[in-house]
Amino acid sequence: MQLFRKLCLAAVVLALFSIISGCARNDIKKTKLVVWGLPTGEDWKGLDAAIAEFERRNPDVDVRSMSMGAGGMNPQKLLTAIVGKVPPDVIHQDRFTIGDWASRDTFMALDEFIKKDANEPDGIRKEEFYHACWAEAVYKEKVYAIPFSTDDRVLFWNKKLFREAGLDPERPPQTWDELLDYAKRLTKYNKDGSIKQVGYIPMFGNCYLYLYSWQNGGEFMSPDGRTCTMNNPQSVAALEYVTKIYDELKGVEALDSFSAGFKSYDLDPFITDLVAMRVDVGWFIAFIARYGPDVDFGVAPAPVPKERLEGKPPFEGKPKFITWSGGHSLAIPRGAKNPELSWRFIKFMSSLEGTRIINEAQKNYNKSKERMFIPSLTANGKINEIILKEFAPKDPKYYKPLQLCLDMMAVSRYRPVTFVGQRLWDEHVRAVTNATRHKMTPQEAMDYGTKIVQKELDKTFNREKYPVLNMTYPVIIIAILLILSIFLMYRKYKKQEAHGNLTKGEMYAGFIFASPWIIGFLVFTLGPILASIVLSFCDYDVLHAARWLGINNYRELFTDDWTYVSKSLYNAAYLAIFGLPLNLILSLAIALLLNSKVGGMTWYRTIYYLPSIVPVVANLILWMWILNPQYGLLNAAWKATLSNWFNIAPPTWLASEQYAKPALIIMGLWGAGGGMILWLAGLQGVPQHLYEAAEIDGAGWWSRFWNVTFPMITPYMFFNLIMGTIGVLQSFEAQYIMTGGGPADATLVPVLYLFNNAFGYFKMGYASALAWILFIIILLLTLIQLKLAPRWVHYESEKGK
Repeated sequence: MQLFRKLCLAAVVLALFSIISGCARNDIKKTKLVVWGLPTGEDWKGLDAAIAEFERRNPDVDVRSMSMGAGGMNPQKLLTAIVGKVPPDVIHQDRFTIGDWASRDTFMALDEFIKKDANEPDGIRKEEFYHACWAEAVYKEKVYAIPFSTDDRVLFWNKKLFREAGLDPERPPQTWDELLDYAKRLTKYNKDGSIKQVGYIPMFGNCYLYLYSWQNGGEFMSPDGRTCTMNNPQSVAALEYVTKIYDELKGVEALDSFSAGFKSYDLDPFITDLVAMRVDVGWFIAFIARYGPDVDFGVAPAPVPKERLEGKPPFEGKPKFITWSGGHSLAIPRGAKNPELSWRFIKFMSSLEGTRIINEAQKNYNKSKERMFIPSLTANGKINEIILKEFAPKDPKYYKPLQLCLDMMAVSRYRPVTFVGQRLWDEHVRAVTNATRHKMTPQEAMDYGTKIVQKELDKTFNREKYPVLNMTYPVIIIAILLILSIFLMYRKYKKQEAHGNLTKGEMYAGFIFASPWIIGFLVFTLGPILASIVLSFCDYDVLHAARWLGINNYRELFTDDWTYVSKSLYNAAYLAIFGLPLNLILSLAIALLLNSKVGGMTWYRTIYYLPSIVPVVANLILWMWILNPQYGLLNAAWKATLSNWFNIAPPTWLASEQYAKPALIIMGLWGAGGGMILWLAGLQGVPQHLYEAAEIDGAGWWSRFWNVTFPMITPYMFFNLIMGTIGVLQSFEAQYIMTGGGPADATLVPVLYLFNNAFGYFKMGYASALAWILFIIILLLTLIQLKLAPRWVHYESEKGK
């Protein structure tokens, strides 16, 4: 027995020793390096390999790379992380936003790191990078990011479609006039007039008004960055040209409807011969190699105005062709825990060695999947020349386009580096929409966009004249309000106390049961409510101290921005006036049907209720497919019936200003089963003897409904009406996911407009003012309904009065 005990003790000691020694081996503390925004997936295996190699060379480092979703770096997540003092160590950021973020003191300047490593073999050297890439990462003469990747725009054309149209497949258009002529000759139509194949869509691919304007000698900002010049004659002429192309090809709505059916990958419209020409970035070469290796295509510089090609004034001495490049950079957010380590990571990923590892690993992976490998451009021109020689395929079909993209970087333009970069981008897109849809002339559209951007510039440059908010006064006012509230509650308590112990006990019990909500409201809701009141009178971007503006935010809502505000309110009113009654009527009709006493009614009720519990995003994605004008289920049924029988063209739904709001209303009817539950509860609460009395009096079904059912369920209608009105005015998800507020602001609603200002432009003070205006509107509508309720709402308890 003693021997057994000794053996057990020895086993326990040995186990403990093993655990302790194992812990000792794993006790090497690794420094976590958090990287946000680098893409992941099978097309980015090279990045994974480079990160693994960095970890191997730095065994004390654990790199945690997070892609942050398909859309890349999420600005709301980054802002929250920086404000919360838990930022990542490195971010992979779209380069055109660098100036915007740098202006808010959110990124570290990297000049000291660059200077310190200037003579090191792996140092970052400005002269090795393309000018456009490097300049885009510089704000106020300081470098805030290291350019990582790049791309430039070139023209792709389908030689097969050129031959079919009788065009020389080896001669792409070189001027704007030729581009328009080719676009018309390459466009084909169906018998009903709809587009079957399009020659060119100006805003399809990766091309925007920026490129057309620069080609025509236009600029969007003054050299000092203080003036928006979006409405200069050259840019307006460029927009006129873009509008002309759309008009010549049956209009923007027809083209948007046609492009709504486009798919990606091996069903890409360029690969499937639906689009003959497109301006796109260099990575599209790799896309074709993978998904359309049999496509006979060519690549050339994007067409330019004839005067530029011929070197006429004002283009003397300027390049005949130009391009526009973008891409991503690696930056270090303010407050990063390990800036030295972050810099080491950035240097390695940007180096020739790191780039070789990325390309070698991706090439091997592609080879394992029997796919051709096409290297991507980096922002470092010296590295690109080496990588192109080592990794580019020798086939001229792919090598020549790659070489052209590399050569065009020497004449590349880049978006203005400014703190209003996002607003400038949005307004330039909106100007295109307004002009091509003929809501404004090109000159009016550009003038309006210029006015909006200039207002933001002036506000920021004049920001210093507004005083930093002294929180003493708001705190005193809030304290007075709280004391007053406590005093009123105390007076109410004393009145209740006079009614006796029973009433007082019920009051105590009520407070105890309501305490979870009361505590939650006081801790998590009351504070933000009070703060939003104060901030609505301030200029506040979360990252800097609030500055007192007085009523300027409210004045701006009703003057400069009234076009947007009124449009959003109009859209919400449209949905409320037309959508809400339809939803109430349909849900009531369903409830009347499901109130019948027939077999299997439980199953029917479940089926009708199911759509209302489908997750919101899933529901919206489903309806985007149903409403697609090309292959959607709704239009497929329309074409099979109304189009065949009466030759009535189907609506373009979300691609059309006219049909976008009705489309949202139709989608909203899908969830009528949710309101049906309340109606059903009301119907089942109607006393049966009232129906019996009505039948004895000879009342028909309509008389019974109007004189018995309807009066008894008016309280439920009143509740649904109030909640439905509030819900419509606060609608957001459908517009945000399905339309983004478009087309041409046709589905812009107040909450979406608020969200864009708060989290797109970081105008928290302005958004707070908008929130309170919306609150007042909802409050007034609710009070009006409450005031009118006694005229038509009937409660059973009132019948004896």
